[in-house]
Amino acid sequence: MHDIANRQQAEAWNDWEGVHWAEHPERYNAMMGAFNAPLFAAAGIAAHDWVLDVGCGTGRTTRLAAQRAYDGNVVGIDLSAPMLERARRDAATEGLGNVTFEQGDAQVHPFPDRGFDVVLSRGGVMFFADHIAAFTHLGRALVPGGRLAFLGPQPAGPDSAFARATAALSPFLREASPAARGMGSLMDPARIRQVLAAAGFADIDVAPVEAPMTLGADAGDAAGFLFSMGPTRHNLREVEPATVAHIRAEVQDALVEFETADGVRIPGAVWIVTARSGR
Repeated sequence: MHDIANRQQAEAWNDWEGVHWAEHPERYNAMMGAFNAPLFAAAGIAAHDWVLDVGCGTGRTTRLAAQRAYDGNVVGIDLSAPMLERARRDAATEGLGNVTFEQGDAQVHPFPDRGFDVVLSRGGVMFFADHIAAFTHLGRALVPGGRLAFLGPQPAGPDSAFARATAALSPFLREASPAARGMGSLMDPARIRQVLAAAGFADIDVAPVEAPMTLGADAGDAAGFLFSMGPTRHNLREVEPATVAHIRAEVQDALVEFETADGVRIPGAVWIVTARSGR
């Protein structure tokens, strides 16, 4: 990799959490998949566009972008070697010739000036150490008037469906896991607007979007997924196995409420953020 500004994130996503994402992309893509349509509608990718996917992970959004920019080119960038290995393998399986993946830190990576028409991100921009510096850098990679579109979480209230489903677990989630640090950095629309304006973007819009998050085939499967995720594993690593089993059983019981014919689906809410390069 080139220079790294977000070294803690680089270490985390190349450790066990990154490996888990690389081994189970279908799980994470199912959880976020319902948000793809509004994200891509906001991005407005055209056939000849050159697109940069920031924090591309295992490359699902990169591959979707490549299908839209079929006469253009799409670059996915991420810090995680295990996730990029999976991304390259899946892109090759799908026969996508207009996709490349680069391991690097998008805050400082040497992108070509004005090399992209669209910068896209399904949450990866949350993790920058310096958001203004990072978005300023990404703005330089966009053509004048180029489009930025990214997704980030809305704050989850104590009465949200997810909070109800995981109430038994929440007292144990005392700190972010290594890879999850920074997830709450862009939850406030006023903060988002401030950062993007300071980075030179214009026509900034922050729109709320709700969609179901699919967590598993049934309550037991969904509970298994939740307890395999980084934040849960990190916070329960020193908890007695009998206690963990009890918490998991309670979460599983709570997830029954959200079982449908299409699996366990919990309402989720994100911000879809759009802006244009002012440079």
